[in-house]
Amino acid sequence: MKRLKTLRAYSGFVCLIAMVSTGSLVGQTPGTNSALPDAPKPPLFLLAQETFAPITQPAGQALSSPSNSSTSGEGPRLTLSDAEKMAIKNNPRVSVARLLAMAQHQVMRETRSAELPTANAAITAVQAEDASRISAGSLTSSRLFTHAGAGGGFTQLITDFGKTSNLVAASKIQEKAQNANALATTEDIVIATDQAFFDALQAQALLKVATQNTSTRQTTQSQISSYTQNKLKSTLDLSFADVNLSQAKLLELNAKSNADSTMAALDAVLGLDRQVTYDLVEDTSSLTAPPADPDQLIQLALQQRPDLQALNLNQQAAVKFSHAERDQKLPTITAAGTVGSVPIRPAPYYIQNWWGGIGVNMNIPIFNGFLYSAQAKEASIRAQADSEQARELKDRIVRDVRTAWLAANTAYQSVAVNQELLKQANLALSLAETRYKLGLSSIVELSQAQYQQTDAAIGYTNAQFQYRLALATIAYQTGATP
Repeated sequence: MKRLKTLRAYSGFVCLIAMVSTGSLVGQTPGTNSALPDAPKPPLFLLAQETFAPITQPAGQALSSPSNSSTSGEGPRLTLSDAEKMAIKNNPRVSVARLLAMAQHQVMRETRSAELPTANAAITAVQAEDASRISAGSLTSSRLFTHAGAGGGFTQLITDFGKTSNLVAASKIQEKAQNANALATTEDIVIATDQAFFDALQAQALLKVATQNTSTRQTTQSQISSYTQNKLKSTLDLSFADVNLSQAKLLELNAKSNADSTMAALDAVLGLDRQVTYDLVEDTSSLTAPPADPDQLIQLALQQRPDLQALNLNQQAAVKFSHAERDQKLPTITAAGTVGSVPIRPAPYYIQNWWGGIGVNMNIPIFNGFLYSAQAKEASIRAQADSEQARELKDRIVRDVRTAWLAANTAYQSVAVNQELLKQANLALSLAETRYKLGLSSIVELSQAQYQQTDAAIGYTNAQFQYRLALATIAYQTGATP
């Protein structure tokens, strides 16, 4: 990050100046500045609080959890739960997945139609030279008569020894798989929403830290400028104060840009085609420890993950389809019938006034250039490939769940470490302020303490949001995302 690079560069500069600054300060002998006004006290930069606690907070006092305030206080309020619901409702990826599931249901109906009878009707009227014959273009010997009639026919599959039933079963399973894919897409959007929400909320919290930091550095610079004009501090102190203020403004500028970009990313995940700056509301509940046993999480993930369910269902459908391809080599038995009437026919009625018939047909495939055997072999190989894909996903799920659990534990410990670091930074800054007020230290020590305290506050802010995101990632990896 640019802010960390800036802090490192400035720390080296501070160390260099500290070696030469001790003897160059004007009027900095111990005990001579007891009548000076109190040095400015930067506030404690805690995450997303309505107001910042003063720096004089006791070092051993526990730090509060993030509150539900936002940075700007403008725009519609948005909680994490509301953001997830909005994304599920508006994000086009969710709509596409649901539409594909609906289309797959129609595919199942199309396949099942082969098991149902088909019927058709026809009405025919012919004006012809009665009793004439077709003279060319055909070997038929039927006669042509002027007539009008109507009739219908039907066909019904009796059996194809499992081909159609396996195709229908494969289509039904593929419909379930598509529904599972739609659920997996929904969970992808939920975790993407969580990521964007926490990123935006973290960016707003850091912007608030940067804004307060700029205000504090401005106060410090104004007071030191007054001291310098009254010959109570050296111009070196004022130079340090000016540098601190410029760096604080740069930090605030970067934080503002980051807040705007993360809000734009959140708007995109929510399915919005316009920019909306939300008043993000953070959960006020205290942080809880991550689950203790990763093995239980792994078993839960293998049972609940919709993407794994979809692959397993696709593999089952592929097996059914391979059986259907194999059954193409078996006979097909169908029944057919037709019936109709000819109310208008030529005199003296050479033809009957109705016709009808019913029959059964068996179609036996004998040889088609090994087409059916090749199709059956191809379907069987593809079913095996689907099985291997499901096994590969299982291995990846085990890895991802364990990785997410380890990351959550690390993030949880990081919160405590950063909280303790912030307490110590507050204490160090309080002591540095006192020493600077009494003339026992230079501006270098105070500036270093201020930057360390700001960095610790930012680290504590980041740690809390990273842990909340880690918990959301565990829920996603185990398939527990709502």
